[in-house]
Formats: sequence, C-alpha cells, structure tokens
Amino acid sequence: MVITVPATSANLGPGFDTLGLAIDLRNRVEIVSHPYQQVEIEGEGAEILKRAKRNYFIEVFEKVYRELTRKEPKFKIRFINRIPISRGLGSSSSAIVGAITAAYELAGVPYRREKILSIALRYESHPDNITPATMGGFCVAKIKRDRIFYLKKEIPSQIRAVLIIPNKPISTIRSRQALKSSYSLKDVVTNISSSSMITAAFFSHRFDLLRYVVEDRIHQEERMKGVPELFKVREIALKQGALMATLSGSGSSYFCLAYKEEAYQIKDAIGTAFKEFEVVVHRFDNYGVRIYK
Repeated sequence: MVITVPATSANLGPGFDTLGLAIDLRNRVEIVSHPYQQVEIEGEGAEILKRAKRNYFIEVFEKVYRELTRKEPKFKIRFINRIPISRGLGSSSSAIVGAITAAYELAGVPYRREKILSIALRYESHPDNITPATMGGFCVAKIKRDRIFYLKKEIPSQIRAVLIIPNKPISTIRSRQALKSSYSLKDVVTNISSSSMITAAFFSHRFDLLRYVVEDRIHQEERMKGVPELFKVREIALKQGALMATLSGSGSSYFCLAYKEEAYQIKDAIGTAFKEFEVVVHRFDNYGVRIYK
C-alpha cells in the first residue's frame, strides 16, 4: 500500500488556528507486510528523523493499529519525505493523518474521512493543519466538544502557491511563546473581520480582494522577528503581484498565493534577493490524503 499526504499552510495570517489549505507537495509512505517491523527514511530531513527519539507516524500508526486489530504491527515502512520539517508546512500533521489512515486501511476497518479527522484531533489539538491534510482544498475549521466542524472549498487551477523556505527553522514552542497573553478589542475585531473576509473571498473565488483584507494583529509580526528577512520577502511578494502573503503556520516558511502568471515572477524576484532560501511554486491540492494499492 502507498499513502500520500499533502503539505499544508495554516493560519493564513489572521485565521489563527482556524484557516488552512492543502498544497500539492506530498510525503509518500510505502507499506508492505514483513516478518518484523522495519523502517526506512529518505528525502527531506531523513538524517534528523533517523536520529530522533520519536517518529510520529510510527507512534500513531502502531497505537491505532493495535486498537483496531489487537495485533502487533509487522510491516516494512518506507518514508519518502518531501515536506520540509519544522518549517510551518504541516509535516507533523501529514504524519498523523497518514498514520491513522494507513492503520484503518491495513486493519480492513471501514472509515470515513471525518473519522480520520476526529482521531487526528487526539494527537494535534489545532484543526487548521489536520483538516486540509485530510480533506484537501481551503478549509475553515472549529473545535466544539472534541469534534471538528469544518467547511471546505476547492481551489481553482489558475491559482498557485509560492513557498519561501528559509535555511533555518522557527521552533513552534518558541513561536507560541512570542504570543501576547491578552489583546485589545480593536486588534481582536481586526482579526475577526480579516479572517471572515478571507473565508468569503475563497468561497466566492474573489481572490482579487485578498491583498486588501489580510491584516493580522495577533501573531505574525512577532513571529517573523525570528527570521527578519521575511519582512522583505513580504514586501517583494506583494510588489510582484502576490494576492496574499502570510507566514506559513508558525514559520519559518512564508506562503504566497498568486495567479499562475505572477507566481514565477514572484519566485524569481525573491530567489534573486535571497539566494540562501529555497523558493518553489506548487499547485494546490483539493483531495487530501490518498491511498494507492
């Protein structure tokens, strides 16, 4: 069995822990029966993951598989990673969603994607990454009584994601420590109105409105100080025609949304200014987690 899960960009500026979308940059996991558990890792972050004490995919997969079958998992699992780790592109959510889906599939237990999502919530308490990783597209999500309520909208083919991936990470823990303990009413209203307009723009395909409504007063400015070059990245992206330019998750990657015609000029301009950063253009993913047999 082969399972692939897309990268995600969450928050999208003011939509803190609520808005996210799926990008057609996928981690691939190949699983076959084997006399004993065996793991191979290649691609993005392979050496780091080999040395790590925890492998999220293996940890979640083994737990869910045992719950479903009462058996010990015996598989050879080969990871081909393409999503950069610790860069705000949903590598952890990809692992969690992929692991749960693989466990259900290999256990032969029928499931719906909503079931995968509800179990993923046990391991990731923020729905803005796990929802698009599972469902694909643009998603707005909310947790209520240990359940994720979400709406999804497919992203049209003429729109592209431009990802700027710095050569250093921003720790998610440190990034959350940068948040204030309280916010003014004015700042909160600004974020509510901005995230509402972003949602309406995606659902009505009014992408031309995005550059005017993406205003965040909760997290981006403080987090971007960890990689101050990102302020210049944002300036260049908007000057080159980006419809939207936001920190991806908690960083350090930066996400831009643009029409296909402008996407590559944004890529070239930022790549020229910051040769040490990786700048790539990808389509969006409207499907989410996929299984191949």
